[in-house]
Amino acid sequence: MDTLNLLMDGFSTALTPQNLMYAAIGVLLGTAVGVLPGIGPAMSIALLLPVTYSVAPESALIMFAGIYYGGMYGGSTTSILLNTPGESSSVITAIEGNKMAKAGRAAQALATAAIGSFLAGTIGTLLIVLCAPFIARVAVNLGSPSYFALMVLAMVAVTSVLGASKLRGMTSLFLGLSIGLVGVDKLTGQSRMTLGLPLLSDGIDIVVVAVAIFAVGEMLWVAANLRRAPAEIIPVGRPWMARSDWARSWKPWLRGTAFGFPFGALPAGGAEVPTLLSYITERKLSKHPEEFGKGAIEGVAGPEAANNASAAGTLVPMLAIGLPVNATAAIMLGSLESYGIEPGPGLFTSNPTLIWGLIASLFIANTMLLVLNLPLAPVWAKLLRTPRPYLYAGILFFASLGAYAVNLQAFDLALLLVFGLLGLLMRRFGLPVLPLIIGVILGPRLELELRKSLQLSGGDWGTLVGEPVAVVVYIAIALLLVIPVVLSRRRRPTTEA
Repeated sequence: MDTLNLLMDGFSTALTPQNLMYAAIGVLLGTAVGVLPGIGPAMSIALLLPVTYSVAPESALIMFAGIYYGGMYGGSTTSILLNTPGESSSVITAIEGNKMAKAGRAAQALATAAIGSFLAGTIGTLLIVLCAPFIARVAVNLGSPSYFALMVLAMVAVTSVLGASKLRGMTSLFLGLSIGLVGVDKLTGQSRMTLGLPLLSDGIDIVVVAVAIFAVGEMLWVAANLRRAPAEIIPVGRPWMARSDWARSWKPWLRGTAFGFPFGALPAGGAEVPTLLSYITERKLSKHPEEFGKGAIEGVAGPEAANNASAAGTLVPMLAIGLPVNATAAIMLGSLESYGIEPGPGLFTSNPTLIWGLIASLFIANTMLLVLNLPLAPVWAKLLRTPRPYLYAGILFFASLGAYAVNLQAFDLALLLVFGLLGLLMRRFGLPVLPLIIGVILGPRLELELRKSLQLSGGDWGTLVGEPVAVVVYIAIALLLVIPVVLSRRRRPTTEA
């Protein structure tokens, strides 16, 4: 009952005319940026994050919720119309969605994606209401050793499941940890890796790093591989669904939601696995298996629901424990910290108005996404006709403006260029960018919890395994590292034979 009352208080915060306006602006901006080729939700949020700095924290986070869901929807639009997924989780949508579009059913593909996203997002947010406060209550009793272990788990999990090479994942993570260490040590007052520059004493702002790695790095990479031929845009029309489309979509929506949310809430989860599982399941259960590979609507409905449910699931560990498990959650966590808000279990008691207003705004943003974007689908399709040289020049302009707005320092523009070039090199050599962002966010907090543990125990390293939760987490880390090695060795004789 207390949870219901707190949620109602959250709605009273989110439903003010001012905050409703910010939610609508967030949905429109998020979709407008997310619909552009190659720009996923994480990049949309990184690019638009500085826009929220001029408003109150509650309004900023409500606007952020709109950007989040708008960016998710924009990624499905590019997958369906251009066969260009904004991120890896939209790849499965592109398989059947683009085939539907080429067969003249772009409207139906966009409609089932939007409605499935709405349904999955709503159910996922309800599960956040139920799960996050419970996890937060449990987490309040955890000590520094357990938090240290959980952060190590998040880093290892995110690093080990990305890309074909664990070495590249670890390299990216250590780059992020190094960036997070820049500045003056708060305990000793000693400067670390500041290169004698006073402007680096306060560290490097996560917004500058995120915008540089995602927006500028992607822009430079695309510019380096720019194709002059214009992309073929498929006409959309007004999204609508026939009765048969509804009948074939509603079960995949529910199954996709059931796949997506649990995976999103896991440190080693993400949306790639549940979207693939959803697609495989729908292909096996479909009464029209011959349509798969040619434009089956179930192949769009299920994965899109799984994708959005997974996105909602990622907010559970972020809000309850302060652990980001994907790039989008990492940037959202950075935005909370930029307002001086300490994420974690204490957030539900120290800032209930803020946190429940954010959760309520997820419901509102999800509804606005459906109401605003179904009629505007043809408008977003026209944005795809923007010539790429103009498109990426605009991205560079807004990225520079956003980075400068953080501290009003020209020095941040130099950092933007440096980290943008780093982002380009990471893409060139196949280094995943998410471990770097996770390292920048969690690195300082990891160091803080480690120091707390050692100070309380008088320097005894055994304290790191002195709590039951920490022991369980370290066992999970060991399994996460060992099982893939064992499986690869078992496959090797079969391959050689």
